[in-house]
Order: sequence, then structure tokens, then C-alpha cells
Amino acid sequence: MVKRMPERVNSRVAREFLRDVQPFLTTDRPQIVFDLSQVKQLDAAGVEMLLRCMSEAHKRDGDLKLATLSPQAAVVLELTRTERLFEIFETSTDAVRSFSGFLPNAMRQQLLHRTNTQATLAA
Repeated sequence: MVKRMPERVNSRVAREFLRDVQPFLTTDRPQIVFDLSQVKQLDAAGVEMLLRCMSEAHKRDGDLKLATLSPQAAVVLELTRTERLFEIFETSTDAVRSFSGFLPNAMRQQLLHRTNTQATLAA
């Protein structure tokens, strides 16, 4: 899922945004991309909300990635030293592809293991 963040992410907006994305965060292995291209103001409450979303996704074996950071968002994440905690991509498409590159390989390994186990049991 790709979700574009609003222009201003302050305390009130961060609460509303979190409420909107909560259903996606509580799924099994959520894969979420936040597009920050429109963000003109990101305050401490906004950064805290990003970290909380990432934490919620990780609790369910998922991940949150950031894409298309506006100059303002990039500066705030750098100043708060939180940019290193996120995977950040040039585009939302690149961020989404980074998920799909992981899952098929994991599923392929699981299928290969299952096939080998069944062959061993049949022998």
C-alpha cells in the first residue's frame, strides 16, 4: 500500500493520519510505503508518528518504507537523525518493488523446502 502524506504533518494531522493507516498496520506482514513528496512541514509529532507506524509494522513482520522525500522532510529526518532508521527510496515505485523482490524469493524458498521434504518422506 502506498499512502501519500499531507503537506503539513503536525500533532493533529499526525493523529488523523495514524487513525487512517491503522487498519493497514494491523494486517499480517504489512507492506507500507509513505510518499512524502508533498510534505512542506514535518514536526516532532510527525516524526514520532512515522516511527510508531514502523514499529507497528515490524511487530507484525512487516515493514514501512519512505519514498520521494520532499526537501523539507529530508532535512527534518536528517536533523532528528531518524533517516537512518528507514529505508528511503527515490520513488514510490522503487519502494514497492523492494517488497515484491523479497516476498517471491521467500515464498520460493519455502516452496522448495516443502517440495524437498515431501520427496524425502515419499522415498
